[in-house]
Amino acid sequence: MKKTLIRAAMMAALFVATPVLAHEYKLGQLEIDHPYSRAMLPGAVVGAGYLKVVNHGDADRLLRVTTPRAQSSQLHEMQMSDDMMSMQEMGDGLEIPAHGVLELKPGAFHVMFMNVAQPFKEGERVKATLTFEKAGSVDVDFVVGPPAGDQPAHDHHGDHTDHAQ
Repeated sequence: MKKTLIRAAMMAALFVATPVLAHEYKLGQLEIDHPYSRAMLPGAVVGAGYLKVVNHGDADRLLRVTTPRAQSSQLHEMQMSDDMMSMQEMGDGLEIPAHGVLELKPGAFHVMFMNVAQPFKEGERVKATLTFEKAGSVDVDFVVGPPAGDQPAHDHHGDHTDHAQ
């Protein structure tokens, strides 16, 4: 009996801790995978965010990303032409095709966090809200990795948590 109670308490603690460890989110038919950002240099006021949205339903649109850590944020597209980089704000949001994928990544679509008061530091999580045209809103954490390079390692890749329906 005592072992059963201990095992139940351990399982309950693991269940409660899972949302903290999870780095994948679900909102209706949308899966949001591994939001991440890069550490900002001291004094920097602009940061970037990346993630992947897998759509298992009808077309939708990512309208905005907000965080209390930045005065504003914008959805951008970066393009290279004749060795010149240009950025364009995507004021109407970004389409997520029906049964398709939208990927925000370096050198392509991304979130620009503008006027960040405290630069993002490696190892921290930046709380943000993603707002979709049809699915609604979901709170996520952008894991902050090193200032350069790929996204941070996924220590808990198997964790999947429904944060909203």
